[in-house]
Formats: sequence, structure tokens, C-alpha cells
Amino acid sequence: METLRVDCGRCQLRGLWCEDCVVSVLLGPDVGSDLSFTAVEQVAVAILAESGLVPPLRLLQGDVAARGVRGGVTNEISTG
Repeated sequence: METLRVDCGRCQLRGLWCEDCVVSVLLGPDVGSDLSFTAVEQVAVAILAESGLVPPLRLLQGDVAARGVRGGVTNEISTG
């Protein structure tokens, strides 16, 4: 699993799902474009989301959902 770069300004779901995205919940609504998750951090976020402690990563940049994001609205990063 590679490092995942998050650029909220380029997310096509910006404004639609921000309030229910782990980035906004943990870091605030205006994070900017210099955010990345290592492979370990991606797994940790997925575990927290699967446990219901935080919302999933809802990132859709361009026509491609970020690794672990299905349909731009749910996070399904494998933890095993």
C-alpha cells in the first residue's frame, strides 16, 4: 500500500461529504493540500472507521477514487 496524498481542494465530493469525512473530523474543514497518509496510517484510519469511532475517508479526486474508497463514499481498506 502506497502513501495516500489527500488534496481536499481537488476532491469532487468537497462540500457534499466533508462533514462526514475523517479528514474534516480529525483535522478540521480547511486542511489544505499537504496531507498524506502512510500505509500504517491508512490501516489505522480504516480500523477506527470500521469500529464506528470516526467516519471513513471520503475522497474522490478526478475520476478515480482513492485506494480504499469505493464509490467515493465508503472506505474499505483491508486491515489484514
